[in-house]
Amino acid sequence: MKLSVIIPVYNEVESIETILKRVQGTKLAQEILVVDDGSKDGTRAILKKLDGKKGVRVILHQKNQGKGAAVRTGMSAAKGDVLLIQDADLEYDPRDYPELIKPIQEGLADVVYGSRFLGRAHRVTMFWHLVANQMLTLMTNILYNTILTDMETGYKVFRREVLDGMVLHANSFDFEPEFTAKILKRNFRIFEVPITFNPRDYAQGKKIKLQDAFEAVWTLIKYRFVD
Repeated sequence: MKLSVIIPVYNEVESIETILKRVQGTKLAQEILVVDDGSKDGTRAILKKLDGKKGVRVILHQKNQGKGAAVRTGMSAAKGDVLLIQDADLEYDPRDYPELIKPIQEGLADVVYGSRFLGRAHRVTMFWHLVANQMLTLMTNILYNTILTDMETGYKVFRREVLDGMVLHANSFDFEPEFTAKILKRNFRIFEVPITFNPRDYAQGKKIKLQDAFEAVWTLIKYRFVD
């Protein structure tokens, strides 16, 4: 099994080297695709020095298009049998990789979600973000008749074949609900595993906003009735 890790990046000069070292430290990723989405804070200069070293391949967007666009670029370029999406902001810990890929390795799952709400260690912060995440997950479960605990998780791992025939349009944080809606409608086997979570706040550079939650709601409703 060849694992491709896709890392969408936008203005993460403080964390990009650290997350790459952590991913490399797992010794599980045969390919690390970093898609820089028009960073202006010095991230690109660091990436240019790291490109081609220790499995790292850098792709540059000339202007900022959004997380979803960066993930889609990474998906198109990835060569692995299994793809894993890794945020660059250190909220998610690559030491969880063995548990994330195990259900796929054992032939039990096509897709694995790393759930922040299944009992593993997590930093305590931002109550209303928790409420929004839980409400969006509840809406997903109602609309698509499923029992997910964390639809919005950044850790999504899947076999390459999952993308066959799937057209994704999301450019922003609406990637999470669009991808989830489409895999649920296609009846792929989904597992959730608990992960460690260390959320940052807005003072530390968190980017997702309240308006993104409203966009997620619309995306979930829309793709319930269209492909």
